[in-house]
Amino acid sequence: MVSPVRVWLNRTYAENVFFMDQLRRNPADRAVEIHATHGDPDSPVLAAADTADLEPEGLSPAGYVEYALAQCARRGIDVFVPRLHQSAIVAHRAEFEAAGTALLAPPPEAVAVFQDKVIAYEAVRAIGVPVPPWWRVRTADELVLAVEELEAHGHRACFKPASGAGGVGFRMVTRDPFSLAHLNGFPSPSVPLPLVVEALRAAEEPVDWLVMPRLEQPEVSVDCLTGPDNRVRLAVGRTKNGRRRGFTLHEQWLAPARRIAEAFGLHHLSNVQFRMYGDRPVLMDVNTRPAGGLHQLALCGVNVPWAAVRLALGDDPGELEPPFLGQDYSVVSGPRPLRPVSLPPQRTDLTAGPAQAPAPVAPVPLAARSARPLDVPAPDPAAGAPA
Repeated sequence: MVSPVRVWLNRTYAENVFFMDQLRRNPADRAVEIHATHGDPDSPVLAAADTADLEPEGLSPAGYVEYALAQCARRGIDVFVPRLHQSAIVAHRAEFEAAGTALLAPPPEAVAVFQDKVIAYEAVRAIGVPVPPWWRVRTADELVLAVEELEAHGHRACFKPASGAGGVGFRMVTRDPFSLAHLNGFPSPSVPLPLVVEALRAAEEPVDWLVMPRLEQPEVSVDCLTGPDNRVRLAVGRTKNGRRRGFTLHEQWLAPARRIAEAFGLHHLSNVQFRMYGDRPVLMDVNTRPAGGLHQLALCGVNVPWAAVRLALGDDPGELEPPFLGQDYSVVSGPRPLRPVSLPPQRTDLTAGPAQAPAPVAPVPLAARSARPLDVPAPDPAAGAPA
């Protein structure tokens, strides 16, 4: 009897409940047991896992590595998919391998390049992949100079942290004065330049921001599966243009993504994001981990999480090609169950007598996003740029 594959995901995004679902529905019908850890007891990945633990808070990267090695030994983990403290973990790959655990993550050299966006842009430009103009700023005066330079060439300036993931800290700079227009409707990512300058001058420490032109849609995220031989096994682009999502195999997106994955050894799963600067695609970001939307490739008939686990275990899936491209779709929310709520320590009011414990709280579902098709079919990928 073939033993189950034991996979651990640490402090990952809520969307990875779908990653877990796909591992269980693998085409080989192989039994998969999933372990999850998180700092938030209400993370839906904990409820979706077969076994789960709360992670200790306040660990240093080195302390977290010790914790992770102990988890792998205790849980018999075959494949570890690290997100939190990825760079520290991959630096100890040999120790995890000695414990019988394969890391589904790139080598430390590749992770290091893409931790800092300035280093990443310089390295990627050196191999011939276009990048947008950028300025690294740490002070209010540097910010103003960068914004003025961009505006002089007809661009709208934006900034984001030089290191970080997702859209955390992204803002667009406006010259409009702060008014009720900024308070009506939903919160906006636009911030008046004078308020940003005032905040920077009042700050006790310098920032580390990247200032660049606002890039235009479509945004294309290319999911890559790359082997330890630096050869890409799969590359598929997911397009985003407003609410509409779709897929593309157009080489204007896939070719530079493959070049990056192969040149820097982005083994296993990575995600390379592009947007338009003028009339050409330029690099926006590189993630050395599975993207939160990776599961959407199931609409193209491929189970990428399972192929990645096979590759991590040394079972090379070979070249993968989607049998078809799914139709355009949108992303909507749906409920996912949570683990039962544990009661916090109860307060005792010494003046009124012991307080009665409240009744247990029933589990409350948390929304997780899934894909729903739109009416218009996706375009032929050979016909030109994606929708």
